[in-house]
Amino acid sequence: MSQFKMTFVSVRFVTRRYVCQSLKKIHTSSSSSSASSAEYDNKKKEEIDARRKEIMARGLPKQKAIPGVKQILLVASGKGGVGKSTTAVNLSTAIKAVEPNKSVGLLDADVFGPSIPLMMNLHDTPILNQENLMEPLLNYGVKCMSMGFLIDEKSPVIWRGLMVMSALDKLIRQTAWMPLDYLIVDTPPGTGDTHLSLIQNLPLSGVIIVTTPQSAALQVARRGAVMFQKMKVPVAGIVENMSSVTCPVCSHQVQLFGDGTESLAEELDIDFLEKIPMDSQISKYCDNGTPIVLSMPQSLIANAYYRLAHTVIDFLKKQPINNT
Repeated sequence: MSQFKMTFVSVRFVTRRYVCQSLKKIHTSSSSSSASSAEYDNKKKEEIDARRKEIMARGLPKQKAIPGVKQILLVASGKGGVGKSTTAVNLSTAIKAVEPNKSVGLLDADVFGPSIPLMMNLHDTPILNQENLMEPLLNYGVKCMSMGFLIDEKSPVIWRGLMVMSALDKLIRQTAWMPLDYLIVDTPPGTGDTHLSLIQNLPLSGVIIVTTPQSAALQVARRGAVMFQKMKVPVAGIVENMSSVTCPVCSHQVQLFGDGTESLAEELDIDFLEKIPMDSQISKYCDNGTPIVLSMPQSLIANAYYRLAHTVIDFLKKQPINNT
């Protein structure tokens, strides 16, 4: 009986030892297999990512400088009606007044709603030179090009996206800009095809975000600024338009919407460039085609645009110059 008991214990010990060793081998084999599978998955993922990047890079257009144009600055905002065109017109004419020896250009990139012809008092049709390029129209020392020069004033542009992009490319590439130190681009509202085409096709020196202080405009301006930051376009800063009203009796500045623009600039870590008050004179002179920086150069509003021009010039001095 004792011998049987010893034999049973021995068998049980040997069986347990064998089973434990087998389980250990299985566990080791399973761990090795899992590690191998994970390594294979990681390698496969790296190959897929590399392939995706290759395809993406092949599909994106390469940035190409405009012949003769040294630096390009966008004036943008996700929201419409905040005064981008007014800012672009007064900024370009102010830069020309501050640096008269520099050549300045103004491109109206809003194909559907061009405003530059009215604000710069230009209504002729560009002529073609010997190189079959359009000669930009000139006023106040600023070279201008706009879709508004090529269509009737009352004719709507009813085009799909590809036609718009083709027209914009012609305004950019088939205009005899050279020589040009600064090209200011007045962009349309939104963050769509026009902006992406400009970012992907042109070596941009920077962008100015224009907004009004109310929340509805600030929310959209935030999206526009974030888009440019994600696309690696240097953001020069933000301009607050229609920030206050000047009392006609005592000249006191009455704030209209609060300080949301300053909070937005702090949130996005960008510079707060300038406050432009609301004034009927701005609209009056824009409608007459005479920018207020030239019509009322000593006014508070003109001084604000001149300060903005100095700030932009200092910003552009820190940015690379395009090899043209």
